[in-house]
Amino acid sequence: MRRSSSLPNPVPSSPTSDASTPRRGDWRTVGRLLPYFWRYRWRVAVALAFMIGAKFANVSVPLLLKRLVDSLDVQPGSPQALMVVPVGLLLAYGLLRLCTSLFTEARELIFAKATEGASRSISLQVFRHLHDLSLRFHLERQTGGMTRDIERGTRAVHSLISYSLYSIFPTLVEVVLVLSLLAVKFDAMFAWITGAALVFYIGFTVMVTEWRTQFRRRLNELDSVAHSKAIDSLLNYETVKYFNNEDFEAARYDQSLEQLRRAQLKSQTTLSLLNSGQQVIIASALVAMLWRATQGVVDGHMSLGDLVMINAFMIQLYIPLNFLGVIYREIKQSLTDLDKMFALLSKEREVADTPQAQPLQVRGATVRFEDVVFAYEPDRPILKGVSFEIPAGRKVAVVGPSGSGKSTLARLLYRFYDVDGGRITIDGQPLVQVTQQSLRRAIGIVPQDTVLFNDTIAYNIAYGRPEASTEEVEAAARAAHIHSFISSLPQGYQTMVGERGLKLSGGEKQRVAIARTLLKNPPILIFDEATSALDSRNERAIQAELEAAAENKTVLVIAHRLSTIVDAHEILVMEHGEIVERGTHAQLLAQQGRYAQMWSMQQDGQGGSPAGTPASAPSASE
Repeated sequence: MRRSSSLPNPVPSSPTSDASTPRRGDWRTVGRLLPYFWRYRWRVAVALAFMIGAKFANVSVPLLLKRLVDSLDVQPGSPQALMVVPVGLLLAYGLLRLCTSLFTEARELIFAKATEGASRSISLQVFRHLHDLSLRFHLERQTGGMTRDIERGTRAVHSLISYSLYSIFPTLVEVVLVLSLLAVKFDAMFAWITGAALVFYIGFTVMVTEWRTQFRRRLNELDSVAHSKAIDSLLNYETVKYFNNEDFEAARYDQSLEQLRRAQLKSQTTLSLLNSGQQVIIASALVAMLWRATQGVVDGHMSLGDLVMINAFMIQLYIPLNFLGVIYREIKQSLTDLDKMFALLSKEREVADTPQAQPLQVRGATVRFEDVVFAYEPDRPILKGVSFEIPAGRKVAVVGPSGSGKSTLARLLYRFYDVDGGRITIDGQPLVQVTQQSLRRAIGIVPQDTVLFNDTIAYNIAYGRPEASTEEVEAAARAAHIHSFISSLPQGYQTMVGERGLKLSGGEKQRVAIARTLLKNPPILIFDEATSALDSRNERAIQAELEAAAENKTVLVIAHRLSTIVDAHEILVMEHGEIVERGTHAQLLAQQGRYAQMWSMQQDGQGGSPAGTPASAPSASE
């Protein structure tokens, strides 16, 4: 496909990529993890005790095996031959093997609660923190990559504990015990050979694994990018179909998969190099140890049981060491994954409550914008000194061309962003001095673009007030003129709406959004093109319900269709971030300015009076 030759590099910089998140030290990452286990410190202590007990039992097995072999070294016809099978030693051998397994299982059982509890706490904290981050972060994020980072970070807690507490620490304890026994029971050369082999083995493993980490990190980065592309394409399924770009999307995804394949091959090649080097070191050490032990048996200062014991010690040591490269790599990768998840926790909240923030006290819900200045980007100002007031119980409408800053007013009132200059108050209380929870509890919005949860219709309506009863949910649906439609469905209110509500039409989704806002019943309402997806008949009916719901409430209406705001107490006309006209519908028409032009254009476009315009509404000629 020739089109794919011009595809962009599939590894963009994103809020969750390594490019934008500096890598911190492994010990700092471990230090951030430890507090989550502090509440389980007694379980950790008991688990460590069982781990040490399991290793003592494991090291005792070769010692008992030596005695078992030596006890069988009898001459034929000797009286001792009557007891060829030393029952006591065999039973002790079996008991030690059983104790090793039992202590290991007890350790894992006791520590499981700590691991799962810490994983749960971290995941919940990340989830809460992501909801606390600003809208700017969520507009810039790559959902697929971010969710992959969180998933890997949560899994990294289990992996880190599993590989460190269940593999690294037990092996270190066993190494110390074995080296001590070899040095005490035999000459120090056995301990020196074993120690030197371990140093070479660990040094080689760490050096090669550190070199391989760059390939693993690249592999994970490409995996996240491929996952992000797949998720993004599937979320935009309809857009892909609209433009017949299935092959284009497949080519983009395949390019990511090809880079992922190459990275996986490079990772596997370096892993084979690591494993081969490890085996050379292990084989050399085993040959040297067994050669010296065999010489000792031949010379007579060592028994056959000693040879068997040394061989058993080496096998017990090198079996876990065989996996040291994998374990070390997985620990490093787990630390990397955990660090990326902690990096999400470290992202500063652009909008945060001050330590002195108090709950909003709504007395009449008077909203005031005072010389508000705001820009999403420093070089592109959106609002330039906007000032207006929505008196308690009144409705103010904002109209103007796209990009004039209308929807920004709603975002600032919700405090998705903090203003760059001026201030916004509710009943004289600046938004920056009240808690965000109490502020948003006092405001309800019907957005122009409604996004629903992939759940039932009942769930989506009740989201406005989760504790609401079934009767209240149905009453809100009736007010939004959607109850009859829901009742006609085979599953009624339990009908699933699909991803982002795609199983419903635009008008149905908008009525669900209206219903959940009516159910919330806040003192301040924002209608952002609340009826734009409805036909004229439903618009007039719902407009009446919205007017009834807005009675005695403070209302901000953002509109393109002027027929829906002719009854507003004040209409603001915005252009380029400034209010250029203000007044009632009749006053603005009389001015023959920008609003009058918009009104005339909409009348001409609809072949007469716009749908929903009251018969008594002044005409353009007035």
